[in-house]
Amino acid sequence: MSSPALPLENILRDVPRRYRLAHDAADSQQQIRHVNPATALALVIEQAREAMAHGAAPDAPLKQRFIGALAAMITEAMHADSGDRAFQALVLRHRAPVVREFASLSAQADQDRRQIHAAVNAIAHPAKQQRAPQAWQREALAQLHASASFAHHRAHYAGLRDTVRTLLAVPDLAAKDADFEHALADLLDSPALARLCRLEALAPDPLVQQYVSLLDAYGPRPGTPAAVAQGRASQQRGAAVEALAVQALEALAQWLNAAHEAPQAYRVVSSMRVPSSIPGKHERAKTEWDVVLLERLHAKALDTAAIWNVRLLVEAKASVESATTDLPRLMRGLRLLAHAEDNVVYTFETQQGPVRLNGASLRALGSEESGWINAVLYCCDAPAENAPRMLNAASRMQLLSAQPSVEFASALWDGRIADPQLLGAVWQELTQSPRWHGVLEQYATLRLVRELMVHPEDMMATIRDAMGCRQCATNERPG
Repeated sequence: MSSPALPLENILRDVPRRYRLAHDAADSQQQIRHVNPATALALVIEQAREAMAHGAAPDAPLKQRFIGALAAMITEAMHADSGDRAFQALVLRHRAPVVREFASLSAQADQDRRQIHAAVNAIAHPAKQQRAPQAWQREALAQLHASASFAHHRAHYAGLRDTVRTLLAVPDLAAKDADFEHALADLLDSPALARLCRLEALAPDPLVQQYVSLLDAYGPRPGTPAAVAQGRASQQRGAAVEALAVQALEALAQWLNAAHEAPQAYRVVSSMRVPSSIPGKHERAKTEWDVVLLERLHAKALDTAAIWNVRLLVEAKASVESATTDLPRLMRGLRLLAHAEDNVVYTFETQQGPVRLNGASLRALGSEESGWINAVLYCCDAPAENAPRMLNAASRMQLLSAQPSVEFASALWDGRIADPQLLGAVWQELTQSPRWHGVLEQYATLRLVRELMVHPEDMMATIRDAMGCRQCATNERPG
């Protein structure tokens, strides 16, 4: 049998939950009247969810509070100085066909650039230039390749198109090299090249310039050097948090080994990958766990082919927002593990090498929220906010991006009087459409994430306190 779980449960019970939300935060009407619009929306939506969970339809006053809060949030987002630049860009895209076309072409531009790059390499790669038998061919291929390289680095595909046209105008080209002529013609007629040239032609338009300015003010656009640097910094930040989580769990394992008087009863592994042999849907489920606390199935046997039980799964996150986004995938990951068979031993690859896990312990993780508090943690070292964000970024953007919200914002843009009752259609969707389930559940999701989240320093401090208490108890035992 495995060791008693009480010491671990005590640690998880005692570790402070500095990110925790109050369970009754959505119950106070007074609070809703004295918070910012986004928070008011979150609380109203939670009241609607609770009413529906008890089989009741949300009442008309609650709908009006929702409409008022959403109208206020849109008005706030449209403010010229302090508003939401990403939302303003979305509204401009809704209003201006030229901006919609530019945005659509921009979304496909990276794929188009790769396609053109591949097509030019197929015609004029430097190795093909060297193999060309005649000087004029080598010169033409070099000219094409150089023009494509310039277009790629300077976003000047109109210049590449002009180069192709110039080469096609070479006298008797079809007779000299029919394959080259056909390849150039195909490149010139390429829809990808046409889209890239059109994208460049739209760029100077004043509305497009305004749109780009709004996006740049919001943050670096995907694919830009600034975005790459931001992504690299985010990865480094995540790695640092994961290292802190490993350190905290290593200390926990040492404490548990001492508490159970079994030096190798517990161990910690990282980057634990779920094998394909576990039945169930792997798609969109978490299949790699950051840090895992394992308990040896026969703690004092010290057999060489040890079998382990999973006692605690830990995900390292740099912010509450990233954990909130991650939670649905984590839940699917737990349900995947629960498909393990009781009498089967599964081999998982980890940073520390393969480990053999008892299928019964994986099944025991289950999918019930009530049991997660002793099975799963989010580890985060971000400071706890004095005023936590109650409406997550994804839900906020879904509310703002709804067609009635955009139309309401467009009226504000024109200086017209915007009728808030337009937003009643968003309420209808929220309370009836499965597509809005994530928004309806977003406060409950946030509350669960914060319940599962601990700071590594709090974990270490709780372990030190437990070690101190154990030492005191040992010293007080009669000799």
